[in-house]
Amino acid sequence: MTEIVRAASAGTLESSDAYVEIEPAGQGIEIQLESVVKGQFGESILAAVRETLAGCGVERARVTVSDRGALECVLRARVEAAVLRGRGDC
Repeated sequence: MTEIVRAASAGTLESSDAYVEIEPAGQGIEIQLESVVKGQFGESILAAVRETLAGCGVERARVTVSDRGALECVLRARVEAAVLRGRGDC
């Protein structure tokens, strides 16, 4: 299991990007999503975030995603970078 030990972020608020913030949480995964395409792709975005967190071994975290129409690969990269920073690896 990967432990998030500090608040961290990755990405920008530019068009076609996503800004991801992660911080420690007591239990489970909590995700807040703000997206310009939430009505169309909100469930897919949440699934991609959850899958990426699971792939990184994160079981407890509070995640905020501000999406500006990012491709899924960009979103996953932002989540992974935030996790690496949040666990103190960089």
